[in-house]
Amino acid sequence: MTPEEKAAGKALSRLQRHGAQTLWLAMAAPLLGGALLVWQAWELASLLGRAIEGGEAPQALLPGIGLVLALLLTRAGLSALGEWLGSIGAEAIKLKLRELLFTGLLARSPRRGDAASSGAATAAIVDQVEAIDAYYARYLPAAAQAALLPLAFGAVILPLDWVAGVLFIVTAPLIPVFMALVGWGAQRASDSQAQALTRLSGRFGDRLRGLLTLKLFGRADAETDAIVAASDALRQRTLRVLRIAFLSSAVLEFFAALGVAGVALYLGLTFIEFLNLRGSPLTLHVAVFLLLMAPEVYNPLRLLASHYHDRAAAKAALVEIERQLGALPDATEPLEDLAPRSGPAIAVAFENLTLRTPDRQKIVLHDVNLDIPAGRHVALLGPSGEGKTTLLETIAALRPHEGRIRLDTEPLADWSPAALRARTFLLTQKPRLIHATIADNIALARPDASRSEIEQAAELAFVTPFADALADGLDTMISEDGIGLSGGQAQRVALARVFLRDAGLILLDEPTAHLDPALEGQIIDNIIEYARGRTLIVSTHSAAVAAKLDKAWRIAGETLLPVAIPAKKKGAA
Repeated sequence: MTPEEKAAGKALSRLQRHGAQTLWLAMAAPLLGGALLVWQAWELASLLGRAIEGGEAPQALLPGIGLVLALLLTRAGLSALGEWLGSIGAEAIKLKLRELLFTGLLARSPRRGDAASSGAATAAIVDQVEAIDAYYARYLPAAAQAALLPLAFGAVILPLDWVAGVLFIVTAPLIPVFMALVGWGAQRASDSQAQALTRLSGRFGDRLRGLLTLKLFGRADAETDAIVAASDALRQRTLRVLRIAFLSSAVLEFFAALGVAGVALYLGLTFIEFLNLRGSPLTLHVAVFLLLMAPEVYNPLRLLASHYHDRAAAKAALVEIERQLGALPDATEPLEDLAPRSGPAIAVAFENLTLRTPDRQKIVLHDVNLDIPAGRHVALLGPSGEGKTTLLETIAALRPHEGRIRLDTEPLADWSPAALRARTFLLTQKPRLIHATIADNIALARPDASRSEIEQAAELAFVTPFADALADGLDTMISEDGIGLSGGQAQRVALARVFLRDAGLILLDEPTAHLDPALEGQIIDNIIEYARGRTLIVSTHSAAVAAKLDKAWRIAGETLLPVAIPAKKKGAA
């Protein structure tokens, strides 16, 4: 077993605690059903013995028949209850794991070089997490039955007939032994299938997002053929997993049938007095009971074998999740709280700060020192490509840097992702809009915002004037990336998010790039008023916007140069 598989097994055990109560009940239900099975088989064998050997009247057998039927229905109910509880426990575990993975994905920087593509991340959180369902819902209850019921059945059978008991003891262990041998191959095939599924999902998701570009460059047909080829490769790997699963089923069926046939042959030879290995005569009651119990001794092992590949699939899924999203989160730790939190203004300080472009080929800033007091409103000026966006993203811990950045005298590296996301707000140059209503897109900044707060934010960002002209107002649906809105309207929807966040540090990257001068001035005035008492850093090309702020610096020659602002525009926020 590889270290990755051992880690996956430990992770499965840690996750189990999130559905432990229902899973314990799911495992207990079939065990109770097994106890009732022994009672049912004994009563049914007794009925046959009384009817055939004792010659009792049918009327005298009616209470026993009723008891057998009641036991049969009770066992069926326990089986259904166990499956239901197993599904509930598995759903709780999957929900917890998805919350952990998604929270971890939100907490880390999307600019990381080892970040998974959106398609691969989606496949890991949706498809691979789904693959662990059968492990908790079916494999664990089957493992509990296989571990306890054959021993319990053997303890009941051995005092009645030692030969039958020995046959069970000899043949039953062969099933898990050969099942484990087959399982090694199933694990490798499941790993290969999980990787193929992730690659296909990632490729499909990324190609779907870039469909317009592929059409423009005439690559749509070629990518379609590549997707078909990848799908066929996944089909072959899936069939390979199923082939191994069917092989394991054939192995266990062979040994189970061999054991049942051996017991039947022994009983038949004993009845015709060809064998005489018992100390007392064999009654029909005991013989029928042994025949009824013979397949049931192997049935828990057969059930385990049929679900054994679920364990391999779950381990392979966790290994693939770790491969795509990094180390699995500790399921025993509480979720990081990424919700926005109120707090005082945050001071920003650069100490010998050096920044490079993402490709590391060009220096943006070299050995820069700067203090931005808490509550100050400042502008960053400079032509496109000079590094304004890189600097803002570095302050938000989305880009690597050399030197030191301090937020409130604390090094940026010492801020936890949760605290940084909760206390700061970054509006990028190309903010993301999703397929949802205008109101829902605004509320992405603070999902618990009330309707009145959303409407107020829309008014401050001048979303209300154009939204009121739409049939559903703020409840109008827009498509992915704001399709259905103009560039200026989409920008205002994104800007409205600023007014829902009580952030101590607000970072805006070209917030008015698509707005006309009159609207630009009004929205900037609203932002400045709202940001009173908060630190505000705005990257902009507009001298008019910079003139409204307290300070301005221009990025030029790998350094920050102060820009003079007319005296009438000065004043702390």
